[in-house]
Amino acid sequence: MAQEKFDKRFGMVAIEKQFITSEQLFNAIKIQINEDVAGDKHRLIGEVLMDEGYITQIQIDEVLNVLGLL
Repeated sequence: MAQEKFDKRFGMVAIEKQFITSEQLFNAIKIQINEDVAGDKHRLIGEVLMDEGYITQIQIDEVLNVLGLL
């Protein structure tokens, strides 16, 4: 549950900062859920977004800074 809340907050901040679109966030969440269901290693939503080419590490760091996590 805490991870789900973090994902939503991370995604919303990334959208508000115009780093990603809501469609890109939705696609990343679908990938994350499918990987979890398949038993793959759980990846944070930022990792999925970066691996898909939607966001950069610098942008991830900025979102984490806004969330007070960096």
